[in-house]
Amino acid sequence: MKFKVETLPNYRIAYVRRVGSYGSANIEVMEKLKKWAKEKNLFESSIIFAVPQDNPETTLPENCRYDACIVLSNDYQMDDSIYEGEISGGKYLVYEIKHTAEDIQKAYAEIFTAVQSTGYQIDNKPILERYTYDMVNNHYCEICFPIKP
Repeated sequence: MKFKVETLPNYRIAYVRRVGSYGSANIEVMEKLKKWAKEKNLFESSIIFAVPQDNPETTLPENCRYDACIVLSNDYQMDDSIYEGEISGGKYLVYEIKHTAEDIQKAYAEIFTAVQSTGYQIDNKPILERYTYDMVNNHYCEICFPIKP
């Protein structure tokens, strides 16, 4: 798997959370976030993250948290219709992959072995799926894997 090393900043985000086993139900959460972002005219110039917060190998499926997030500017005035939070920046290995369920599943199956072969140490943060408007229109997304500095 081909990657680049990138240092991400801290991001202020708006997000929608779902608790339950990872899978197709996460699409509904992402659609809810996109609908909110379109209503607020934030969607087309946005960076969107999908953040599986828990490792399904160590967390019961019914307790797994999935966040659909959109990056906000520091001056954006939030209302209480959606949650606000932050994604911690840091050093990440960034893998560009095709934006299909099959390719994303395949990437998750291979990514831990791929990261271990790079010699980098895994950091204890969630993996981030990053989507930009242009990338999605070209059927790509990125998986950002946290590594220690």
